[in-house]
Amino acid sequence: MMAKRRQGLSERHKKILEVLEHYQDHVGYPPSIREIGAEADISSTSVVNYYLNQLEEEGYIERDRKISRGVRLLKNVAGQMVGLAESVRDAIEDLLRVPVMGRIVAGEPLPVPSSDFGYYDPDSSVEVARSLLGPGDREEDLFALEVQGDSMIDAMVNDGDIVVMKRAQDARNGEMVAVWLTDRDETTLKYFYKENGGIRLQPANPTMDPIFVDNPQAVQIQGKVVMVIRQMDGPAL
Repeated sequence: MMAKRRQGLSERHKKILEVLEHYQDHVGYPPSIREIGAEADISSTSVVNYYLNQLEEEGYIERDRKISRGVRLLKNVAGQMVGLAESVRDAIEDLLRVPVMGRIVAGEPLPVPSSDFGYYDPDSSVEVARSLLGPGDREEDLFALEVQGDSMIDAMVNDGDIVVMKRAQDARNGEMVAVWLTDRDETTLKYFYKENGGIRLQPANPTMDPIFVDNPQAVQIQGKVVMVIRQMDGPAL
């Protein structure tokens, strides 16, 4: 059980308020629970929630638990009332959550059990701004994959990055796609080219060779890359 807290703000309460104020003033949208924990040096999301609940009871914040990042700062550390700019409201409403369905190899193909398109942990998702998507990119068609390997580094896709995909069954030459190689039961992320009656899957790394598939039916396209999300080390204030 959590110990009953004393009256007034603890150092952790103050740190969380500072994190919220920083995000509101400099980032443009509220932090996630995990981001608050990282910035306030709190490893447990349940502990972050505990302090947020107390700040809500004291009138420092307002929470909407139906949406991600649904924390609104009402008062700063000094107890002064703060407003939520209209641009911040718009930024929150502009966010949508895309499920991370598993890993995809940007290197040599990996057997399906280690790169399973059907896997989905409901807690695994990324948030993207609708305004960054194309007009034809529907939310229900989007999914995300974590990249493993470095065959696409010249396309600015690095190991550990997240690629947001749009479900598709065909592609034009030069598009970056996630494919399932049915004759090998393997998946990979590459540039797609039809040529000489077959398929060339081209890496974006001069040290690696393309994959040539003579039978086009053995290449099943799972989706096209519409966005790359860089994976950075913990953000700093």
